[in-house]
Amino acid sequence: MANVILSDVIDIISGGTPKTSESKYWSGGNIDWLSINDFNNGNRFVYSSEKKITELALKESNIKLLNKGDVIISARGTVGVLAQIGKPMCFNQSCFGLRGKKELIDNDFLYYVLKNYIHNLKKKSQGSVFDTINIKSFDLMEIDIPNYASQCNIASVLSVLDQKIELNNRINAELEAMAKTLYDYWFVQFDFPNEDGKPYKSSGGKMVYNNILKREIPEGWEIGTISEFIASSKGGDWGKETIEGKYTMPVICVRGADINGLNGSGQIGAPKRYILDKNKEKFLLPYDLVIEISGGSPTQSTGRLLLITDEMLSRFDEPLICSNFCKAISLVNHQYAYNFKYMWDSIYDSGVLFGWEGKTSGIKNLLFESFVSKYIICMPAVELVNKFFSLAEDIHKKKQNNLKENEKIIQLRDFLLPMLMNGQVTVK
Repeated sequence: MANVILSDVIDIISGGTPKTSESKYWSGGNIDWLSINDFNNGNRFVYSSEKKITELALKESNIKLLNKGDVIISARGTVGVLAQIGKPMCFNQSCFGLRGKKELIDNDFLYYVLKNYIHNLKKKSQGSVFDTINIKSFDLMEIDIPNYASQCNIASVLSVLDQKIELNNRINAELEAMAKTLYDYWFVQFDFPNEDGKPYKSSGGKMVYNNILKREIPEGWEIGTISEFIASSKGGDWGKETIEGKYTMPVICVRGADINGLNGSGQIGAPKRYILDKNKEKFLLPYDLVIEISGGSPTQSTGRLLLITDEMLSRFDEPLICSNFCKAISLVNHQYAYNFKYMWDSIYDSGVLFGWEGKTSGIKNLLFESFVSKYIICMPAVELVNKFFSLAEDIHKKKQNNLKENEKIIQLRDFLLPMLMNGQVTVK
């Protein structure tokens, strides 16, 4: 092992932002331009970004292109978040690109050694890394590295584990796409199977114009409000960070920020809290739905939704509750759970909920009761809902099993990582 200064073994690439006032740099762009929001999800590789820039922006601005395999690290805001670049991309000035110098440090090993370094730093400083990272910060970072061949061997072992995680994530993305497509065909395009197994609307199924929805719906379908699906609701809780007085019941508290992770699109940071024993009725049960009531951002509405299933609950050692910034609802009939989920997701993705938000002390709040009691939807036939439930249930069981497997792989990877880095475990 050799102890080295990080800046001696890497090339550091600074990010930048094209002029936002110049539409020629943004409009119709197809070059990925990363910010921390694109890779703050626990995944090793980042393959795409929300915002894109044009070839002209790359040519005329002080923008650098990272190569596939380069490492990106956040330098402001949430500092120390890491990823590897899955294809050539640009990035903003809140991040640095890092590239191992040839024959000194392997890029894959660089990712893992930094992952271990930052983890140790957080343990020493109670969760924080630096207020910011600048160019000189890399002069202060010391790491121990073995010879180049050993670096490649170590990275190879850890990469096998991350590749399995990535494979499971890709499978889950395909499963989710299947469920969404099926919902869209059946409940939006109305091409559910008719009595002969053919697409209803495309095969000439009778449609009736509805004056309230201003569109045609299948004959026999009713309309109603979202509230007609809902039987009851559960308030959130926050409890105490540690056991305190009568706050002795351990729970996992789901916040709005945890919803994407529990749905399989990022890290799960739901904290362990302690609540009053009498508040057990707030425990989340299979087919409950958790809805984010407060939060959001200028570009993201409140209203993210999480469907609770048996398989999801089995991933935790303590019961789940939702935080005070969320609301949990139970449905009149749990067979509508997946139909409700994809209906709500479709409403959320279309931006409708931006129009149903109020503000309290600068925080956006979803006007939930008003929305669900006034928003009119189609009420599909029960037989079709039951059929969709069976198909979607199977898809979600597979997704949750993959996520459970990922958690075990992550535990193994994070167990091996420090031992491989400090030489306790060697690879031949």
